Amino acid sequence: MMYGKNNFEPDYKNILSAASNKKSKRLPLYEHTISDGTMEKITGKNFSGLLSGSKADKKEYFSNAWEFYRHMGYDCMSFECCITSVLPHGGCLGSHRESVIHSYDDFLRYPWDEVSDIYFNAFADIFDALRDTMPPGMKAVGGVGNGVFECVQDLLGYMNMCFIKSDMPELYEGIFKKTGEMILSIWQKFLPLYGDIYCVLRAGDDLGFKSSTLISAEDIKNLVVPAYKKIIESVHAQGKPFLLHSCGNIFDVMLDMINIARIDAKHSNEDQIAPFTEWVKRYGNRIGNFGGMDTDAVCRLSYDDIRAYVKDVLDECMALGGSGIAFSSGNSIPDYVPADKYIEMVSAVRRYRGEQI
Repeated sequence: MMYGKNNFEPDYKNILSAASNKKSKRLPLYEHTISDGTMEKITGKNFSGLLSGSKADKKEYFSNAWEFYRHMGYDCMSFECCITSVLPHGGCLGSHRESVIHSYDDFLRYPWDEVSDIYFNAFADIFDALRDTMPPGMKAVGGVGNGVFECVQDLLGYMNMCFIKSDMPELYEGIFKKTGEMILSIWQKFLPLYGDIYCVLRAGDDLGFKSSTLISAEDIKNLVVPAYKKIIESVHAQGKPFLLHSCGNIFDVMLDMINIARIDAKHSNEDQIAPFTEWVKRYGNRIGNFGGMDTDAVCRLSYDDIRAYVKDVLDECMALGGSGIAFSSGNSIPDYVPADKYIEMVSAVRRYRGEQI
């Protein structure tokens, strides 16, 4: 598929239907993220640096990004601004910095109440540019990036978090509670300001790895799920569905995420844990399921095998009813995914839904 003229007409209601666990008029494509590098390779345009420039630069960035998603056959663009990128004294998760909290005194000194203002001061112009360039028929999926567990990790680091749980369990619980309150305050300000840009709100919070959750299922149920319940109540009050992106084996907490937190849809799958169709079989009668092709398979399979993989997954999903399905890679499209293999996956989905490309 060449990146040239394209008459695709997007309709964000397809993603909205999938996230609401309904059958979409057209099977929607979705990605949690597509790297700027991948978009630049496919479009032949260099625009990634514009996002950190002037207001005009930001608008040019989004004009290119929206057009990429539309041209590739998406009804929506994924976009969020991450809390961890502006979290004071954070960086344990992504940059392996030393934790800012080791004691109750550290916890009390932390500027919890300032984070919301820091977030909006950093990102208001970006969200404004996102809105100003949004094409007809399209909306975004995303919102406030990072979930409760990831923000705790970014402040504490995984090992220090485990030490605090063992040595100071009340502090451990307090940090989760305060982090949840901090994130909720951001969401409650974000929704009236920018909720109109989004048809589906989401948080990315990787709670597991291949064999289990990263902290005990009980800790997630007691400390993470209640925080999501409040966040999702705020989203639902705006009449929008909520998508949880979480990598890993989180089967032990999925029913709590569905029944208590009230997620509407879930994304991320890895074949070594369970193929996408297993998620659909287990939860397709309750929530929407976004995903489909393991990102590793996108990288390593031949073109013929990618086409066969996509067809097999979609045939099984349609046999299961076809409701609440949005097709994507199982994780995301970072720079290391070959652009031609990503294009082949997308093309296979578009041919499956009857498009001539």
